[in-house]
Amino acid sequence: METTVNPTVHFLGITFDLTILVMSLLTVVIAFGLIFWATRRMALKPKGKQGFIEFIYDFVQGVMRPVLGKYSANYSLFIFTLFFFILIANNVGLLAKLTTKEYNFWSSPTANFMVDLTLSLMVACVVHIEGIRKRGLKKYLKSYLSPYPAMLPMNLLEQFTNVISLALRLFGNIFAGEIVMSLLVSFAHYSAITGPIGFILNMIWTAFSIFISCIQAYVFIILTSTYLGNKVNVEDEEE
Repeated sequence: METTVNPTVHFLGITFDLTILVMSLLTVVIAFGLIFWATRRMALKPKGKQGFIEFIYDFVQGVMRPVLGKYSANYSLFIFTLFFFILIANNVGLLAKLTTKEYNFWSSPTANFMVDLTLSLMVACVVHIEGIRKRGLKKYLKSYLSPYPAMLPMNLLEQFTNVISLALRLFGNIFAGEIVMSLLVSFAHYSAITGPIGFILNMIWTAFSIFISCIQAYVFIILTSTYLGNKVNVEDEEE
């Protein structure tokens, strides 16, 4: 299989991945366009496109409610936006393959680790800010000494591993899926005999990848909800 790279541009000493930038922008445009189209004429009795969006929103609410309880409404739009963006970002790379001998111009944004790490860091920022806002800085910092002060290093390590594992889980599944799909496409182009076999295998793998992509979007928001719930859905502590 030929090795291709994403085209890049350097600006002010920073390297920008043009494929990931364009595909991320495309994901945002698709997500915004779908929601705008589906909610343009809202009705009290949803049906069709509005019903589909409300079904997804209700699904996200159902994921959040067991771990966030009474605080679910506070974060429903944030987690719904995360889910919808990741759902589209995971699958947009499956729609086409656009490469030259040197460059790759089409890929799922979430097949790039830095995109997934950015999403994880964004979740971490929200989790810790909301934890401080709910408990107050003093009680929040004191929680890292629970159940006893010697656990401080482990509690800090847990916060770090939460961020890394959230990013790696998403990246590993989406990146591996696109690598296998590229191999199958190459296999289909190998000869006239392997063409039909590769095409059928690619269709099967694409369907499986869509399923995995949806599962990974679900896993991402359920873990985000759990992390948030651990910080905000707590009984008031005595000073």
